[in-house]
Amino acid sequence: RPVAFAHIWKSWFSNYSLLGKKNIILMGPPGAGKTTVGRIVGQKLDCPVIDIDDDILERTWNMSVSEKLQDVGFEEFLEEEGKALLKFSASGSVISLSGSNPMHAAGMQHIKKNGIVVYLDVPTRVIMSRLKSMEMDRIVGLSPGTSLKDILQFRKQFYKRWFDIRVLCGGEVAAEVVAEKVLDAVKRYQDSELETFISTRSRRSGRSTEEDSHKIYFSDVVTQGLALDGGLFVPERGLPKFTAEEWQGLIEATYIERAQVILERCIHPADIPASKLAEIIETAYGENFSCSKVAPVRHLAGNQFLLELFHGPTASFKDFALQLVPHLFAYCIPRSCNYLILVATSGDTGSAALDGFSRLPDTDKQRIALVNFFPEDGVSPIQKSQMIGCQKENAWSVGVKSDFDFCQTAIKKIFTNSDFTGFLTVEYGTALAAANSINWARLLPQMVYHASAYLDLVHQGIIAFGRPVDICIPTGNFGNMLAAFYAKMMGIPIRKCICASNENNVLTDFIRTGVYDLRGRKLICSFSPAVDILKSSNLERYLHLIANEDGQLVAQLFSHLENQGHFQLRKDLLGKLQQDLVAGWCSDEDCLAAIHSVFSTTGYLLDTHTAVAKVVADRLQDRTCPIIISSTAHYSKFAPAILRALRISEINQNPLSQLYLLSSYSALPPIHWGLLETLKKTRNGHHQVCAADTNVLMSHIETLIQNYFM
Repeated sequence: RPVAFAHIWKSWFSNYSLLGKKNIILMGPPGAGKTTVGRIVGQKLDCPVIDIDDDILERTWNMSVSEKLQDVGFEEFLEEEGKALLKFSASGSVISLSGSNPMHAAGMQHIKKNGIVVYLDVPTRVIMSRLKSMEMDRIVGLSPGTSLKDILQFRKQFYKRWFDIRVLCGGEVAAEVVAEKVLDAVKRYQDSELETFISTRSRRSGRSTEEDSHKIYFSDVVTQGLALDGGLFVPERGLPKFTAEEWQGLIEATYIERAQVILERCIHPADIPASKLAEIIETAYGENFSCSKVAPVRHLAGNQFLLELFHGPTASFKDFALQLVPHLFAYCIPRSCNYLILVATSGDTGSAALDGFSRLPDTDKQRIALVNFFPEDGVSPIQKSQMIGCQKENAWSVGVKSDFDFCQTAIKKIFTNSDFTGFLTVEYGTALAAANSINWARLLPQMVYHASAYLDLVHQGIIAFGRPVDICIPTGNFGNMLAAFYAKMMGIPIRKCICASNENNVLTDFIRTGVYDLRGRKLICSFSPAVDILKSSNLERYLHLIANEDGQLVAQLFSHLENQGHFQLRKDLLGKLQQDLVAGWCSDEDCLAAIHSVFSTTGYLLDTHTAVAKVVADRLQDRTCPIIISSTAHYSKFAPAILRALRISEINQNPLSQLYLLSSYSALPPIHWGLLETLKKTRNGHHQVCAADTNVLMSHIETLIQNYFM
């Protein structure tokens, strides 16, 4: 595959010394501790320390900063401050900026050329408390008609524009601790070699052949999706950890702010700089979600809360990843190659991927296209109509005469067929990539909403930070559950992770017995099709984790599953698994009964998948702590089943008529109007259908490449 420019940049920067000619530039609001922290960092590095206020501005002006501000006023002060910054130069120093320096673009561009800008991100409430105790009287912009909180909030946009590294600073964190965090962050920034990825099937005692040839970075796993040995990519050194103080600093943050902080820790700036990542996150979640809170938490009843994950454009939790991943992908891929994204879906992934990749800028759509394979008769009528309606010039849906497991297995086989992928690259200049949850980048946004849900409960006063919650998730491919477990590893106090299955309950059996057994099992089509899955791909990542990254064992287990149809965990591993996970399942009848019961008592309509989780949560929770149920899709997508649950005897087969009928119930939440608009477009829509044969899918892929890219 082509070598990305990012690799060259990484190699150069990781060899650059922490004590080279670059400056460490501390930036943040007044009261963030820049001066004190700067002195400590300078002492530790034995290098010059420069405070812009005291050492540059006051000496240049021959008066104090507060006197200058009073003398010339707010706007002229910013200009004079910027001019002083433009005349300033230094190297190999620690520089503490003033709180208002970042508001002068030319000055910041000048000083940033020779430095790494570190943003000391302190919660607004902490800053206000500090400034009050300091009796600070020189806040630029503070006037009788403007509140301090408004000024601090306004300035955040400038800090976000300039920083290379963010350091979270909690309320009572000592300056010495913050200084250590600054040094650690700068070292991480300089050394991307620490953040590489391995396959879940790589040898425990060494690296795989693929890993020996070149190190694998985030930008690689986004584009490759699946490792060449058939395994899934995971971070070689694990996930970042947040302290309790750092999490608490995000309690008052918006969803977008939380997402940026968490993803900055998971994606090295050599792969995607913080400023670009912020732009991508804002694009993904800024306007495409119908709810300003993006992923709100709603009280259902008793100790049960719903995490509403259906406010995106295609009405399911898949939008969280698939509004973001296309932009990550477009940024990371080399410009010298076209890419065709392959997707297998059991329902919601297809429309979410089609919508997400079709929203790319036109320049990116010219080199990135997507084909979505779904079981022709294994999704709900509305899901099918939605996938047809979401087709665009660079995104297509293909029905397959089989089930989801065939679609997913076929795509894995295609990716590991080096003859075919090599042929496409040589003949058409086109590489294949995956957007399914086997792609590591798909999991990262899901970690965010699980963490955010917990922080929302704290913010609402439901629990104090540090108190545990349980999480219950309708589970098929195990990606959403794995993301919740990852959030727990990163420091969110999750007690039980409860897997909820429908009658395709292979995961429930596995979690209870340690035996993953597909022999004699046939997929059952249910009212909750997104979890009509027998082979849970992301389970491999979890097993790799609890097996102490023993890739050889993982390879043996999944080889046995592929060839013999089953495998059994060792007793010690089963013990670890059962400490983390519990599981249950429910029938279609119980699912519909739960929908009817909840609507009758609360006026709230659950979708069929959320109802599965609700039934299992009722059975398995002990009610000693709050339980967050992931509401993974909007009920509008499963209108026939919902109408049946509401005991409507005659159901019109027209999807639009079904939605209009549901809207007449005035339920919470209201009908998903984005879905309604998409369905209106499908009246004259069409899609292609192919046989359940991997060779047929490969032929179809080649034809699409010929027609679109050539």
